[in-house]
Amino acid sequence: MPAFLTQDWFAKVDQLTSEAGELNLTPALQNLVINLIVSDFAGSATELSLAGGKIQKGLADHAKTTLNMDSQTLRKVFLEFDMTAAMQAFMTGKIKVQGDMSQLMTLQTAKPSREQKALFKQILEHTV
Repeated sequence: MPAFLTQDWFAKVDQLTSEAGELNLTPALQNLVINLIVSDFAGSATELSLAGGKIQKGLADHAKTTLNMDSQTLRKVFLEFDMTAAMQAFMTGKIKVQGDMSQLMTLQTAKPSREQKALFKQILEHTV
């Protein structure tokens, strides 16, 4: 299993996403594009985006919002769909927001589809 946020991990995410097919997202999630800058303990950063319900390596040019956080927070919020952890991280400054805050409200209130949950569960199962 590839380590979280490595090149091998992104390759596995791409493979699983391709195999997942249609995610049947709500219009709000289909149109949501958020950039994520994830820092690690060594001080380096990994850039990725959540666009159309899918995790992609690199930043999306058309994102209106960028979130800065650590990898543990990213895992909890985006792979485990832990909205309590998201709120706590935001309130304690572990998630910093640049840009359009309304994108966060969409992310918080929109429900992931069964297919998206299954995809993210598979990604989590293939993550060290």
